[in-house]
Amino acid sequence: MAANPASNLDTLVTVFGGSGFVGRNVVRALAKRDYRIRVAVRRPELAGHLQPLGRVGQIHTVQANLRYPDSVASALRDSHVAINLVGILTEGGAQTFNAVQAEGAATVAKAAAAADARLVHVSAIGADAESASSYARAKAAGEAAVLAAVPEAVIMRPSVVFGPEDQFTNRFAGLARMSPFLPLIGGGETKMQPVYVGDVASAVADAVDGKAQAGATYELGGPEVLSFREILKIILDITDRDRALLPLPFGLAKLQAAVLQFAPGPLKLTPDQVELLRHDNVVSEAAKAAGLTLQGLGITPDSLEAVAPQYLWRFRPSGQFQRKNA
Repeated sequence: MAANPASNLDTLVTVFGGSGFVGRNVVRALAKRDYRIRVAVRRPELAGHLQPLGRVGQIHTVQANLRYPDSVASALRDSHVAINLVGILTEGGAQTFNAVQAEGAATVAKAAAAADARLVHVSAIGADAESASSYARAKAAGEAAVLAAVPEAVIMRPSVVFGPEDQFTNRFAGLARMSPFLPLIGGGETKMQPVYVGDVASAVADAVDGKAQAGATYELGGPEVLSFREILKIILDITDRDRALLPLPFGLAKLQAAVLQFAPGPLKLTPDQVELLRHDNVVSEAAKAAGLTLQGLGITPDSLEAVAPQYLWRFRPSGQFQRKNA
């Protein structure tokens, strides 16, 4: 690693997965705090959209693939801090949950240790080595590998993340545009704590600033705990769509997912995603008591109802100029 930096301007932060939904928000937050940013992605030529987020020369993209340790080590050369945001929601080809979220996380952590770089690892609430979900097990394995290689690493576990390019609120708003009903998987009673992507990015940037406890696991949730049913109602209200909410038992949902996992766009649903919906996705009481939350970092989270209208308006029948509920 380079000599200890005197200021943020001298600090080089390498962000793995910086071109994705959460990544671009993290890059923006770091750029505003004057860090030098190296974005490590599989396809640098497709990451040009990151350049306007900072000053000329502040953001630089390099090629790296977590399945190839040498590329990860090269991306971390001379870095002071590493951030791992790489994750997938569905598997495809060589991009399996285990390869990306377990073995990939281990590769980044080992490279960070070798480079003597601090590490911030973004996981997910629900990471559980005993889970029936492959996604959740891989996330837990990734956390364990990170702490084994870098015990001082900071782990961030967000709940369901929402924002302009998310694959959650946009997905159901898109589904409501084409379907007369929305499925309430498991009856819609699963609890979630939707967290705004900008708040997650601020928490990661705070960890880079050194404001987070070394070796701690933070759980990031929004200001409200909502049921799946309540979230869908909020989305329908914002988009001014009148759609039936159809309860769908977990067993039937899993059978349908066996087919829908091959469907395109908002229709896609995998058996593993159904499995995840069997369990609540909220900040634990232990994390609250220890101050390992957004509030513990001094961040006041934004609510779904406050932020989502700023980008879900495009799903209204007449777009942003529609007078809602007219």
